[in-house]
Amino acid sequence: MTWPRGAQVISEPELVGEFGEAGAGDVVGGLDPRPAREPRPRRPWLWALSGAVVASAVWAGAVYLYPSGDRKPDLHGYRLAGDLCPSVRLKAVGAAIAPKDDTPGLDPELLNDPVLDRAECYLSLRSPAAKKPFSNRWSVDYSVGARVVLHKKTDPAAEFEATRGVTDSSIGTDVKVESVPNLGDSAYVLTQDDGAMELRVLEGGAVFSLSLSAYSQFNSDNGEVPSGEGPDASDLSPYQSAMISDMRDLMARLKH
Repeated sequence: MTWPRGAQVISEPELVGEFGEAGAGDVVGGLDPRPAREPRPRRPWLWALSGAVVASAVWAGAVYLYPSGDRKPDLHGYRLAGDLCPSVRLKAVGAAIAPKDDTPGLDPELLNDPVLDRAECYLSLRSPAAKKPFSNRWSVDYSVGARVVLHKKTDPAAEFEATRGVTDSSIGTDVKVESVPNLGDSAYVLTQDDGAMELRVLEGGAVFSLSLSAYSQFNSDNGEVPSGEGPDASDLSPYQSAMISDMRDLMARLKH
């Protein structure tokens, strides 16, 4: 409010009794002999209070729109309740190489914990030649590993990206990384210099891994020592599309 020039402003200490009664300084002829005072500015604490109210409202709105980062990862319905091996059917890889051996190469592992669930399974494939009786010959054996980890408390996305070039046996320099589109939230294939491949997929709090490796060995029934090197089993790239197909099948079977 703007006061007329020369008008008197009565501040709080000058109020005596009821509103409208004159103070100790009498008004003579309608004029107050005391010099007029400038209007007092609003008290700073009023501005601080109103600012705090606005800030609190903005903060509350921000919390509502942007929840705290401790939300549980979305598992998209994936669940681990028992042995993983029966869910790893390997129909595509089995058709391209050989059917899987129903006897796990190692004892299956299962961990159920409030923080995460993890299951591992290791299977073997054998070339058709390896099924024949020993006759002093070379054969190629194939090993398949499957691992599924369901993160219940923390988002594994950052770790998933940080380990793009990391395998159990090498880091970065000896590993080729290829992204795989249209599979989960993110997916890539790691290929080591010895030909071993690993397909990794991230979907929400679920991380899937399917690996394929091969090695040649000489089979003899009389102790004969082979001459020369065995067949080259280092190129597994022809089976990459089969691994992707079997990964899709595994993910579908674990979703409930």
